[in-house]
Amino acid sequence: APLTSGMTDKAYEDIFKPVMDKIMEIFQPGAIVLQCGADSLTGDRLGCFNLSLKGHAECVKYVKSFNIPTLVLGGGGYTIRNVARCWAYETSVLLDADIPNEIPYNDYFEYYAPDYELHLTPEPRENMNTDASLEAVRVELLQQLQELQGAPSVQMQEVPPEFDLKKEAYAEGINDGGAGDDVRDRGNGRTSKGKGDGTRRAHAAELYDGENDQ
Repeated sequence: APLTSGMTDKAYEDIFKPVMDKIMEIFQPGAIVLQCGADSLTGDRLGCFNLSLKGHAECVKYVKSFNIPTLVLGGGGYTIRNVARCWAYETSVLLDADIPNEIPYNDYFEYYAPDYELHLTPEPRENMNTDASLEAVRVELLQQLQELQGAPSVQMQEVPPEFDLKKEAYAEGINDGGAGDDVRDRGNGRTSKGKGDGTRRAHAAELYDGENDQ
C-alpha cells in the first residue's frame, strides 16, 4: 500500500485535501457518497494508522465544505467502541453541533473505560510515512487524476444502426407465447446424437394445471 503504519492527522490531511481538490476539479460531481470507515483510527485492531477523531473528522468537514449534496455512510472499523465514538463525533460535525467530550451514561457505558471520554489520544509510535514518501504519493495521485477524462461523466457507446435494433427486437420475441415458445432445436436435447424430439421434458416434481396439480 502507498500509505503505511503510523499515519498521523497532519500527514493524512496533507494527502487528502489536495487529492480531493483535484477530484472535484476533474469530475465536477453533482453529488458525493462519502464512506467514513473508522479502521484508520488509532487503536484499531486491524488498521495501522494513528488518526485521532478530530483528524478523521477533518476529512468529513473538508468534503462538506464543497457544499455539494453528500450521502455519508459508515464503513470499516474493528475496535467497536471507537467506531461508535467516530460516528457520533462526525454526526456532530455534519450537523455543526458541539458535543461534550464526556460520554453520558448509557447501557454500554463500561465499554468506554477507563476515561469515559469521546476523543482518542494517538499512540506514541513512529510514523513510517516519511515526508519524501508522502510527497511521492501525492504527486503520483495528482498526475493520474490530471490524465483522466473527467466531466462530463457520461458513459459513451456506439449506437447500433436502426435496422439492427429492429431485427434484434423482432427476433427476441418472435416465439413468445406461441406454439414454438421454449422448444429446443433438434440435437440440443438430452441425447448426444439428436435422437430426442426437440421438446422440453417436464420433471415429475413440477407443478401442473388442473387435476394433476400437486
